[in-house]
Amino acid sequence: MADRCLLYYITDRSQFPGDETARRRALLAKIAEAVRANIHYIQLREKDLSSRELEGLAREAVRIVQELRAENRELRTHLLINSRTDIAIAVGADGVHLRSDDISPVNVRSIWTRCGADIPFGFPLGFARGFGKAGRPVREGPLIAVSCHSKADVVRAESEGANFVVFAPVFEKKDRPSAQPTGLAALREACQANISVLALGGVTLDNAESCLQVGAAGIAAIRLFQENRIENVVRALRAL
Repeated sequence: MADRCLLYYITDRSQFPGDETARRRALLAKIAEAVRANIHYIQLREKDLSSRELEGLAREAVRIVQELRAENRELRTHLLINSRTDIAIAVGADGVHLRSDDISPVNVRSIWTRCGADIPFGFPLGFARGFGKAGRPVREGPLIAVSCHSKADVVRAESEGANFVVFAPVFEKKDRPSAQPTGLAALREACQANISVLALGGVTLDNAESCLQVGAAGIAAIRLFQENRIENVVRALRAL
């Protein structure tokens, strides 16, 4: 069941109380909690930070992930940096998450190769780098996820060599009621592509199973993980 439902924690330190120091400390503690719960992926998505600030935070996050994985070889969490390929390479992250209007996965792989970046830390072949739905090997190199909002986006991301995509928003979001949800029918259509599709946007423990039933490979979320004990959320999702 664990590999049937891929889990992707997307960070947002602004949701934590306190000043910037307190929020940063809380975020790093949550990242450690996610690694111990063996979540598959974490996206560091602190878009309001300057390049210097993001790089510093990313280095701390990478250190936490690597130290915990070194202590327990069964842990397989991989850290992706939102949009910033340069920072991902500089800090030794496992890859990047690209916006729908970002540079292409092809360009990311080219940059990664030119910079001589190492293959991500402790990467077990056949798991996170993985295989497509039909058993087609996904190419070597950094992990690359892409945000998608239509089937056309998903097909393009797959053709350009992304490892997986995040399709959103599936359901209405309480904090963004104006965002038009795509719905389960659109998610089902997107999941017909030969790439793993994770559902994002208003996903809860109550509606997560409906996403998996229409073909989603897993669940991506911010609040679902940040506002709850991650171990409990992971256990519930992997029992679906």
